[in-house]
Amino acid sequence: MEINTDENKIEDFLIRGVEHVLPSRDFVRDRLRSGEKLTVYYGIDPTGPSLHIGHAIPIKKLAQLQNLGHHIIFLIGDFTAKIGDPTDKLATRVALTSEQVAENLKNYKAQASKIVAFDGENPAEFRFNSEWLGEMKFADVLELASKATVQQMLERDMFKKRIEEGKPIHLHEFMYPLMQGADSVALMVDGELGGNDQLFNMLMGRTLLKECNKEKFVMVMKLLTDNSGKKMGKSEGNMITLEDSADEMFGKIMSWTDSMIFSGFELCTNVSQEEILEMDFKMQNGENPIEFKKRLAREIVTIYHSFEDAAKAQVNWENTFSKGGLPDEIPEIKADEGSLLSDVLVKEKLIESKSDFRRLIEEGAIKLVTSNSEEKILDIKYSLVSGETKTFKIGKRIFITIIV
Repeated sequence: MEINTDENKIEDFLIRGVEHVLPSRDFVRDRLRSGEKLTVYYGIDPTGPSLHIGHAIPIKKLAQLQNLGHHIIFLIGDFTAKIGDPTDKLATRVALTSEQVAENLKNYKAQASKIVAFDGENPAEFRFNSEWLGEMKFADVLELASKATVQQMLERDMFKKRIEEGKPIHLHEFMYPLMQGADSVALMVDGELGGNDQLFNMLMGRTLLKECNKEKFVMVMKLLTDNSGKKMGKSEGNMITLEDSADEMFGKIMSWTDSMIFSGFELCTNVSQEEILEMDFKMQNGENPIEFKKRLAREIVTIYHSFEDAAKAQVNWENTFSKGGLPDEIPEIKADEGSLLSDVLVKEKLIESKSDFRRLIEEGAIKLVTSNSEEKILDIKYSLVSGETKTFKIGKRIFITIIV
C-alpha cells in the first residue's frame, strides 16, 4: 500500500484528541511527510474481557495511520498483565494467572477489528509481549533493570503517595515501565500511542530505544473522563464496552453529563472538527444539549453496530426514558421453576455476583415491570414460579424477560 502524505490527514492525526507529542509535532509531521513507512504500536494489558470506549481512542488513531499506509501493531500485554501496571494505583494490583489472562483476551481481536483491519492490503499486526518477556533469563532481567534508577521510579506520583501513606511498593512494580519499554525495543517501533496516564511508561521505551540509536515518538491521547474527572474504564466501573449491545451503549451515553458532549464527539466519533465546534457554539448559546447528546449516541453506536441499530436504540431509549414505556425489543431467557432470580441473573451475566444482587435490591434497582407500572423487588430470595413470564428491569438500562 502506497504511503499517503495528504497534509490535511496528517494534521488531523497530529491534532485531534492529542494532548502531547514527543519529541514534537514537527518531528512526527516530517516523518509522515517523508513517505517512509512507519511502524507504530498501541499496547493493552488484558485485565478484563472487554475493550472499552477509552481503549478505542488510541485504536482509532492507529486506524488513521493504517489508512495512511503505515504499519500498525496491536500489542497484547499478556505477560505484563500478570504483573499489573501500577499507574494511578494506590495499592498493588492482584496478580492474574495465565488462565485468567487467556480468558480475558480471547475476544480482543474481534473487538479491535471493529476499528482496525487485520486483513487486506495493509493488515494490522496482532502480537503478544510474552514472545520476548517470557523468554528472558535472569541475566536479561538484570540488564534491563540497569537501565533505570530507583530515584526515577520514585518520581512517580502514585509511588510518592504510597510512601507518604505507609503503603507497600513491591519491587516488581518498578519493573513494569521497563517491561513496557522493552516492548518498544523488541518491536523496533517508530512510535507509540497511549493515554496520558501512560506517559511515564511510554517514555521509558523511548529511553531504551535511544540506546539502539533509534528515536521513537510518543503520542499522548486525551482521556475520556466523567464529570468527576475520573477516566472512563474498567477500574472506575463506568465503562462502555465494545461488546455492549446497541441499547446499552446508547443508554450509557445518554447518562453522560452535558459537559462530556464535546469531548465525546472529538474522541469517540468521526464527525468533523468543524461540525463539532459548530454544535458546541450552539450549546453555549442556549440550544438544548439533549439533541446533540442523541446525535453523539447515534454516531458512536453506528461505529460499533450499524446505522439501523443506532436508530432502533434511540427509539427504545425514548420509549423507555422519555415516555415511561418499555423497549421494543427485550431479550428473553428461560429458567427452571423455583430458580432464584439472583442465580438466573448471575448465570446470564446480567449482574456480577449475589452480593451485587443484594446491593441492587437494597438500592431498589431491580424491578418487576409492565408497560405501565414498576414494582421494586424487595426479597433477596425472590424465586420464579412455573408458567409465569415476567419482565425485570435491572438498574436503569437493562431489561430481561424470564420465561419459567
